[in-house]
Amino acid sequence: MAIPATQLRPGMIIKHNNDLHSVFSVEHRTPGNLRAFIQAKLRNLRTGAMFEHRFRSADAVDRVIVDEAEMEYLYNDGSDYYFMNTDTYDQINMSRDVLGGAVDYLIPNIKLNVEFYEGKPIGIELPQTVDMQVVETEPGLKSATASSVMKPATLETGLVVQVPPFINAGEKIRVDTAEGTYMERVK
Repeated sequence: MAIPATQLRPGMIIKHNNDLHSVFSVEHRTPGNLRAFIQAKLRNLRTGAMFEHRFRSADAVDRVIVDEAEMEYLYNDGSDYYFMNTDTYDQINMSRDVLGGAVDYLIPNIKLNVEFYEGKPIGIELPQTVDMQVVETEPGLKSATASSVMKPATLETGLVVQVPPFINAGEKIRVDTAEGTYMERVK
């Protein structure tokens, strides 16, 4: 199934140069007055080799449809991340190398789709957004309601995103998993 390069997400499986690759990270870039492009970090599923590839925005990318099972993320033990099938209660684990940048969005009890190719877990499909708690950031300003000035905030998984000045530590925010950016405050 061909999708535009702009719809690439971390954790997706694509066919590139007649080989299966897992998308490790995606960055949309628009340099000055040049055309926009997508800089993607890919991992070859056969060899395990990592490399970066630049896609034009108009490029069509072949997304590989793999077997999926809804699973719940349980916990991590060092570099291994454990998931439980919500139907059969079977547990599997995947390493940080397989999951790539998706580990920044794994909070306990999040439900997501785990992708299998020939019976082996090869990646996960993250939801569009994830609600996470801000662990550390500079104190907020009460009068700052809307501003183009942003400040860094460390979230519960260690991910650092830029947030508006009115966000304080302890609050929950919604993060876009494709861009790794702040969307809104969550009650």
